[in-house]
Order: sequence, then C-alpha cells, then structure tokens
Amino acid sequence: MPTLPKLIAVVGPTASGKTSLGIALAQKFDGEIVSADSRQIYRGMDIGTAKASREELASVPHHLVDIRNPDEEYTVVDFKRDAVAAIDDIVARGKLPIVVGGTGLYVKSLLENLDIPKIKADPALRAAIEKDIAIEGLAAVFEKLVALDPEAAYIVDPKNPRRIVRALEVALITGKPFTAQRVKSEPRYNSLEIGINPPPDLLRERIDRRIDQMVADGLVNEVKNLLKKYQRTDSLAASQPSSLPIAFDAIGYREIIDHLAGRMALDEAVAAIKLNTWHFAKRQVTWFKKDKNIQWIAEPTEAIKICNNFLR
Repeated sequence: MPTLPKLIAVVGPTASGKTSLGIALAQKFDGEIVSADSRQIYRGMDIGTAKASREELASVPHHLVDIRNPDEEYTVVDFKRDAVAAIDDIVARGKLPIVVGGTGLYVKSLLENLDIPKIKADPALRAAIEKDIAIEGLAAVFEKLVALDPEAAYIVDPKNPRRIVRALEVALITGKPFTAQRVKSEPRYNSLEIGINPPPDLLRERIDRRIDQMVADGLVNEVKNLLKKYQRTDSLAASQPSSLPIAFDAIGYREIIDHLAGRMALDEAVAAIKLNTWHFAKRQVTWFKKDKNIQWIAEPTEAIKICNNFLR
C-alpha cells in the first residue's frame, strides 16, 4: 500500500484556543491551515464567528475561510470536496496540512473519508415539519428528532429551526438517522488528532470574555451591515427566519437580529449568546469525546512534543 500523507487536526470546543495552536503548529512545522469551521467559510461574518485576525490569516496560509457569501448554501459534502482539494495541493507542495476547527461532522467526514449522499429537499414534508414547530414548539420537534436520531443531539443546534427541519426531513425521507447518512471508506490520510479541552470553569470564562469582546469590536454593526446586504425583506421587525440566509441562524447572529428587531434588549441578547455558546461548547465536547483517536491536551505546549513524535 502507498504511504498515506500525514495530516494534523486540531479540534475542541469553541474558545478553547484552536486557532492560535493551529497557527503555532503551522509556523513550527511548515504547515498550512485548512479551516473546518462551518461559519468561517462566510464572507463578512468575521466578528461573530471569532475568525482569525488579518494578521493571523497572513501569518500562515489559510484555506476554506471566506469562500462563500452568507446567502450561498454550503454542506458537509461541499466541505469534504473542498478540503480534499486543498490538502492535496498542500501535500503536493511539500507542506503539512493542519485541519483546525470545531465542526465535528466536517472533521469526521474528512478523517474517516465519509461518503455522504445529498438528499433532495421535500417541500411538502418540510412544510409539515414547520407547521408542527408552529403548533407544538421547536423544543418538542427537536425531541422528535432526537428520538429518531440520538446523535443529532450533539451536532444539531436545538434552537436552530432550519437545522432541525433539515435533519428531521432527511431522517423521515430515508428512514435512517440524519447522522447515519454516510459510509466510511479507507482513510486518505495518516492523521494525528489533537484535542484541546480546558477545564469547564475556564472555558466558560473564555466564552464570556470572547463575547464581550465581540460586542466591543462591533458585532451589532456587523450584523446590521449583513442584514442590509442580504435580507430579503424591507421590514426587520416583521421578518421571518425564512427571509434571511441560513447562515444568520448561527449563534451570535440570531440573537443580535432579535435585538435589532426589538424582540430583546442588547444585554438580554448578549446573555443569550453567552448561554447558547456555552451549551454549544458542551455539545462539541460530547461529540469529540466519542472519538478515541483524539489525543487530549490541557495546554497548547503539549502539542509540540506529540507532533514531533508523529512527524518523525
């Protein structure tokens, strides 16, 4: 068998320090970053996604950042195709690919070489699920999804109606869980997975600090500018989720949109972002903890030794 190209992946919950560690490893080991973040692909969504700064992006080559507009669809199938192309190019140039991100299904699709079929939308079924949400509430429909697909509890945001509708739609169309729509093939890479998981108290403190900094850096104005460019209705207060690109369902954006629509005060929106981000981080940890290939570290400095051993 041919020798598989080596690849390092840095994973973990939001605000754990993945970005800075990935850049440090790329600088030390002549590598390039391949982002595995389902929100950082979008142009203009910089502050609310904690995208690396211009200086950080310029310090080492980055791939799959700012590759789509927020109103363009992008799926895990698209990610895998683009990531494989980027990694093949990096390897061909004698560099080390370093995958960095917290979108668990993106990382899994790449490292386990998953074949994920595209399931066409069923407008009638989707409308029926949306009607159930209107009548029964989002939480009740999310519980229906989890009953059909327990793993969805860790990768589908329970407050994101369109993600819930899609996951439930796929499960009902195929008769299989949304998360089971994939077939594992032989791996393409010899990969090392490094996971960062700070203690919960420290992680929550980092999340709160990060969100306060986002607001200070102009998150509200970023959302205003994005709405001006991409909103498909003139009335923000009357807007329904379907009038906005699906990218704006992301944590940090939907809460500020609610604030701008007069549905909550700014301090309430900020508190909601912090709480929703914390819940998201816990789901990320649960997802990644199931991967027994991940070598967990408490401090970024531990990664250097692990990588040295792997790359020998």
